[in-house]
Amino acid sequence: MEIGLRKLKDVDGKAGEEVYERISKISPFMAGFLVESFGDVYSIPAIDDKTREIAVIGALTALGYAIPQLKVHIHAGLNVGLSKEEILAIINTIGIYAGFPAALNALFAAQEVFDEAGLKK
Repeated sequence: MEIGLRKLKDVDGKAGEEVYERISKISPFMAGFLVESFGDVYSIPAIDDKTREIAVIGALTALGYAIPQLKVHIHAGLNVGLSKEEILAIINTIGIYAGFPAALNALFAAQEVFDEAGLKK
């Protein structure tokens, strides 16, 4: 749990902490399970957090319906060093495989995150 909370703060920053707090109020079990799993996965040494966020942003884009989680991971991507341009390239690439509706949903979500982060259009 301690590792998961540390990694959540390091990678997702405030957005990750807010998700944990919100879920804790609904289901402490799920909040703990989520954080422990996050810590396990984000501690795998074979890839760094930036590479991991590339994979997660791509996967959530492909799903097309996990917009709140995608926003958290776009914030995380920025937090671990991805640029706006890199995030857009990930979404645009996935759009070819996952389809335009999923890519458009992801692009709109990304723009909201970029606006919150004060990144220019």
